[in-house]
Parts: sequence; C-alpha cells; structure tokens
Amino acid sequence: MQLRIRSITYLAEAVNGYELVDRRGRDLPRFAAGAHIGLRVGALLRQYSLWNDPAERRRYCIAVLRESVSRGGSQYLHEAVRAGDLVEVSFPRNNFALNATAKRHLLLAGGIGIAPIMSMISELQRHRAEFELLYCTRSSERTAFRRELQPLAAERRVQFYHDGGNPARGLDIAAALRNPELGTHVYFCGPASFMAAVTQATRHWPPENLHCEYFTASSQSVSEEDRPFRVKLARSGGDYLVPVGETIANVLQRQGIAVRTSCELGYCGTCLTRYLAGEPDHRDQVLEENDRKDYLLICCSRAKTPVLELDI
Repeated sequence: MQLRIRSITYLAEAVNGYELVDRRGRDLPRFAAGAHIGLRVGALLRQYSLWNDPAERRRYCIAVLRESVSRGGSQYLHEAVRAGDLVEVSFPRNNFALNATAKRHLLLAGGIGIAPIMSMISELQRHRAEFELLYCTRSSERTAFRRELQPLAAERRVQFYHDGGNPARGLDIAAALRNPELGTHVYFCGPASFMAAVTQATRHWPPENLHCEYFTASSQSVSEEDRPFRVKLARSGGDYLVPVGETIANVLQRQGIAVRTSCELGYCGTCLTRYLAGEPDHRDQVLEENDRKDYLLICCSRAKTPVLELDI
C-alpha cells in the first residue's frame, strides 16, 4: 500500500511516532492487537509494531527509536522522512496476538517494546479484561507513552521501572515471574538482553502461556557450536558454503540469487523456504512444529547436517 505520513510526533527521547493514513482518506485493512507492518525506508524493508487502537480504521501508528547503531531504518525515518511523504507499507501481520482464553494478561515491555503492548492495552480495556503492565526503560525521559499510561499507573495496573542503564537497578524480572499463576498469560517485547532475561525467568511456565515479539537479533546469534555447512539448490543447481557468522540468505543474495527477506531476525516469515533434505537448525520465532518439518526461515536458521537441500 502507498500511505501518507500525516504526522510525526515526539513520543520520548530518541523516539518518534509516525501516523500513516490512506491518501484518499479511506479505511485501512483491519489489524489485531500485537500486529506489525513492513515499511519500506529507502532501499530497506523494516518491520514496525502498530501501537494504536485496533478499532481504528483510518490510521496506522508506529513508534521508531533512533538506534545508536542503526541498520539504516531508524536513521532514515528520523532524518529523511517528513510529514506528507508517501511510503510503501505492507498489510498488517500478527505473530504476537492476545490469547482470548486467558483469565489474566501480564505484559512486560522493555524500551520501544512498548509499541505492540499499547495496542494490546486498548483491546484489553475494551473487553474489561484483567491485565498488568511492567514497563522497563532507562529513564522517565526515554519512556514513550508515559502520559497516556499514567491513569493506569494510578490504578496500579501499570508499573514503571527505570534502571539508568544498569539492569540490576530496575525490575527484578526473575522475582516478578517466579510463581506461575493459573490462567495467566505472559506477553513480552523488548531488546535482546530484556528478552533473554524474561525467557530465562519463564522456563518453568507452561509454554502455551508465553507470547513474545523480537525486534532485535539475539546476542547469542552466533553460537560456539556453529559450524560451516553447504546449501544445495534443487531447482537451480547451485551449491554454496555458508560460513559461521553468515546466514543462508546472505550467501544466496551475494551469489545473485533472488531471495526475499525483510526483518532478518526470524519473526516476519518473509524468507520462508521449503527444504528437501538435511536437518535445519531452526532459530526463528514464528514457525510451528508442523511447519518446521518442511520449511525454515533462511534469514536466521542454520543446519545440523553438513548439507541442506533447498527447494530453490
């Protein structure tokens, strides 16, 4: 879709909000709480969570943190994009949906990970559902949506934690998640260190009660157990080495082979590829076990066998 940036707002230190609308004022495709869109920024396609109320039909709202070490997307949006510009946007997709059967929803956000959580809060409030948000940031100045969340904080449904850059001074994640509660579902989104801490703290929770959205690569993206392997292309006949520290997608693109990628983190599904032989080392965040019998995401997954044959 070609959408227009109607407004750009200041949400917090280094965080801008972008409001996207149809050029002719028409309704946009519906989305559910937790959804994200793909946004083309220059030559890149990046994923951004929608933070506005899913009941709204005339706009999509995203929040973009200007990263100190940017892969290009956040820097471009903060520096080059202006209100009134037209941008290319994908239809919404959702890998981070609310569970309708949950009796209680425990939401944990780290930094800009608050974006999909905001849309969840709108939905939960509309259905008068029971929820609590634990929101972790470096400081109050870097806390997006603080003013909007203050009424819920007064009701003790939202708690703010500021660590000043030292996680030990912020939320004790392990303590907060020590006792699984029957009927409670946990939702978490944030930077890699935050995600790792919550994942570790919820290992004793039922897996079906845990829901997460990654937006940065894991700090353990290169494992000590990683080994080089080869990919064979069944239809085109190619045979290529994938070294440690590179992805299948990187190698194929360097060879001039057209493969689609977007998030490059294993959560959007754009690079879904069928494999015919070998055993993948799945490192994505979205595929179900049944899907993994036939498919892998080549932007992040590796191989447990010396050769992996792809249907390319």
